[in-house]
Amino acid sequence: MLSVAADLDVPRPDYAYDWALVDVETSGLVPRRDRVLSVAVLTFGPDGTQTGEFSTLVNPGCDPGPVHVHGLTPERLAGAPTFDQVAGRVGALLQDRVLVAHNAQFDYDFLAHEFARARLYLPVTQRLCTLALNRRVEPPTDDLSLASLAAHYGVPQTRAHDALDDTRVLAGIFRASLKEAARLDLPLPLVPCPPRQDPQFAPNPPKTPCAFRNPGRLEPGGPLVQGMKIAITGETATARAELVSRSVGAGLNMMSSVSRHTSALVTNEAASTSAKARRAATEGVPVLDEHTFLRLLGDVRPGTPHVKQAPASPVLSVPSAPPAVVPAAPAAPAEVRAPEPLPVPAPRTAPATAAVTAPPSPPAPAAVAAPRRRRVLVLGGTHEAASAARVRIVDLGWAAALNLSASVTDIVLLPGGETDRRMARVTALELPVHAPDWLGAPPAPETAASPAQPGAAAAILPRGGVLDLPTLPSDGRWHLGASWARQTDCEIDVVAFVLDEDEQVSCDGDFVFYGAPESPDGAVRLLCDGPTEQSVTVDLAVLPPAVRRVAIAAAIDGAAVFGDIGAVQITLAPGSDAPATAQATLDAATSERTLLLAELYRRGPLWRFRAVGQGYDQGLEALVRGYGVEVK
Repeated sequence: MLSVAADLDVPRPDYAYDWALVDVETSGLVPRRDRVLSVAVLTFGPDGTQTGEFSTLVNPGCDPGPVHVHGLTPERLAGAPTFDQVAGRVGALLQDRVLVAHNAQFDYDFLAHEFARARLYLPVTQRLCTLALNRRVEPPTDDLSLASLAAHYGVPQTRAHDALDDTRVLAGIFRASLKEAARLDLPLPLVPCPPRQDPQFAPNPPKTPCAFRNPGRLEPGGPLVQGMKIAITGETATARAELVSRSVGAGLNMMSSVSRHTSALVTNEAASTSAKARRAATEGVPVLDEHTFLRLLGDVRPGTPHVKQAPASPVLSVPSAPPAVVPAAPAAPAEVRAPEPLPVPAPRTAPATAAVTAPPSPPAPAAVAAPRRRRVLVLGGTHEAASAARVRIVDLGWAAALNLSASVTDIVLLPGGETDRRMARVTALELPVHAPDWLGAPPAPETAASPAQPGAAAAILPRGGVLDLPTLPSDGRWHLGASWARQTDCEIDVVAFVLDEDEQVSCDGDFVFYGAPESPDGAVRLLCDGPTEQSVTVDLAVLPPAVRRVAIAAAIDGAAVFGDIGAVQITLAPGSDAPATAQATLDAATSERTLLLAELYRRGPLWRFRAVGQGYDQGLEALVRGYGVEVK
């Protein structure tokens, strides 16, 4: 049963929903391409009583993919129904219920595509991810996989990757997670699900990446060179598709917008007032007519190709002043060095950050084997005082928490914190509460950590801290999460930009946001895990060699500024349920409405991660234009 109120002193009416617990096994990881092989649904009422159960194999009509993972051979699937034959039964179980799954966006997206292929409506208006819920709870587990959570909560698991068994295990994990979330007084991370009836909602095919570096502007009377960025505006005598195809075949980089890095603009209208023409005039970009461009297209000179570097051993970099106690990433030697300068796209204003003063630095704590890292929650105080306290926490090599969770070890109480609603839970949990001067005194020796201590191996990065990424054993997929305190008067949107050596997008599809949550090649994807958490996955193995940087930012939709929001926590992990490799708390913003959170970027043969924390007073539109996205 999923009843929570019966096991708690305080009932939780906000936990009372009709639930539909779901698991799917699939032929791959890409919903727009791969197919569902089996599906299981368990339904429960608000009182926790199970009201329904359904499971079936599904004949996908294609190769079932990794049989060694799910065990579903073509022979086993041959006599199963197709998805459109079971869609009505599945839809009836989902109707008017909250869809619950582990990594719920994965299951939701696969079901959305299968329902769209069947020309049916997916009747889901809200979903809840047990992975996101447990990221809030932070139980003491090695990771947040279904198997680890089942072991932690004492839920038996008999057949991993069997849809029905996984759903039954999910029911046990969900019940235990709800009970723990209620103990910590955590709101549920419910995600609204917009209608997805259109079978064409998948991203467009990717633009062919240009294999050559940008040689710069077209010189007067000079030739075209492979890698030059070319934009076209207005009517052309040659069909636009043919003109683009011929240009790409010659090695040119065809762009959808104009920036200061554009090599030339092609137009037959000398007095054009289009947005591209106006930007070209502002930036001094050379302008060619179609006839001249076609003549030059017949003799394009060789360019400098992008070279894909081999991976190297990872190292850790943090700012040299002030020094921070930063543990190395797993299996990676640590090296301290100053951060590199941050490239800034134009046009933007300089950040407006508050000057804060932390308490004097105490002597560094003595080194101990496998220390138990403190996770400290700051309550009360002004934004500046709370920010300074969190900076000090990071300086001590500890983790700064944003919300009360099972992993919080200490509370720092600033003036006014006594009235925080979480203090009742802090008292009930008997957590140590400290005055602000505790951060300025030599800390007590820390105790040894258990192997499952959350975040024990994560590098705690200060603002500007840099981490060289280790090479992943299977693929290059990294999961960057951003979370913040719950807001009532605004929403926060996380976005990503896939950038070339000029710090520009190659096409508008390389701007990933809520309305276009996946880059055309699928390498960068936005995931929404709740009202206070969004994440971006970046598959480094899929990114073309021309990509030099992936920038992740946050923007406020509303009148608030990041000084009102407070701290934003970012984590980097090699998978959605994997332990964090690095984490940082960004808390210096005041009047800014957009905030660069982090970036993954190439440095020679390495990919690096940087915690940025750079804010801008303009809205998202100015940031988007600065990276070369055409705003219509």
